[in-house]
Amino acid sequence: MATKQEKQHILIAGCIIGLISAGLVFLGNPANMGFCIACFLRDTSGALGLHSAAAVQYIRPEIIGLVLGSLLIAVAGKEFQAKGGSSPVTRFFLGFFVMIGCLMFLGCPFRMILRLAGGDLNALFGLAGFIAGILAGVFFLNKGYSLKRTYKLPACEGMAFPVMEAALLVLLAAAPAFIHFTEAGGGPGGSHAAILVSLAAGLIVGILAQRTRLCMVGGIRDMVLFKESRLLLGFIAIFAMALIGNLVLSAVTGGTYFKLGMAGQAVSHTDGLWNFLGMLLAGYGCVLLGGCPLRQLILAGEGNTDSAITVIGLMVGAAFCHNFGLASSGEGPTANGKIAVIIGIVVVTAIACLNTFRKEES
Repeated sequence: MATKQEKQHILIAGCIIGLISAGLVFLGNPANMGFCIACFLRDTSGALGLHSAAAVQYIRPEIIGLVLGSLLIAVAGKEFQAKGGSSPVTRFFLGFFVMIGCLMFLGCPFRMILRLAGGDLNALFGLAGFIAGILAGVFFLNKGYSLKRTYKLPACEGMAFPVMEAALLVLLAAAPAFIHFTEAGGGPGGSHAAILVSLAAGLIVGILAQRTRLCMVGGIRDMVLFKESRLLLGFIAIFAMALIGNLVLSAVTGGTYFKLGMAGQAVSHTDGLWNFLGMLLAGYGCVLLGGCPLRQLILAGEGNTDSAITVIGLMVGAAFCHNFGLASSGEGPTANGKIAVIIGIVVVTAIACLNTFRKEES
């Protein structure tokens, strides 16, 4: 069980992260998107030319900061350890389908909280689906689901992903012609805080998330499995402080940082069924992966190559969504996206069954 001090630490971390998320919107990030791992990986994929959706192309410094912040604090705390080999191809496909679920909902579990804190009641359907997906995953965990053990690897293997993120920072600063950027006003990719501000925010959140093991999925999973509330407290603290931040910003600036309702919400749609199913797929896949997209980035910064492969799966999934018309928009989900979510639920269930009920090879 978590100690009182551990609970205090995650509450403080959640409060700081919630305020940073609200602050990033004030400083230029899209509404209710101070931090969205799915959206930011999608934007980065577009910047690298993996998809051609001009509205969502930008190398997001927050993602780079998350990984490098995790790396720095892990090295300082002697927790960096290169390891991997726990069903990496399976993890790639789980990450791929988690992203399809996220882009049906239009946000990762982190953004789901921030959308609620901004008054977007459509996210309630996402939250219900997210919980349902976690419960489905917990069923298999209780039956013995496992992707098997990891193995110690050379340090250079664990450093490869953080080095790649550092290279992306160089590309962002240099802005060579082969990197794609959404023009200001041209879509969510064109709305962003200053590079150094976004990078600093990512570093702070990366450090806090690494020290507290913060995970959007882990809070509900651990509460169901172990009656352990520590991670859930972080979840709640992010929501509470982002809500307070939005209300204060709205009162002080006269802006619409908080808008209660369903219609007319920023980068959101009102189809409750597919908001529910999208986040069901995301929550389901994340439980089988052992953590949400945020947690996967933090683990990748600690040297976990399986999590790095998962993040690459998320990025490929984002590119696939925009190349083949799977991602939702403010107008609602697409027919292709609906089919992809149903296929994703089937595939994730098959992965769960194969890694739970198959007989051990002699």
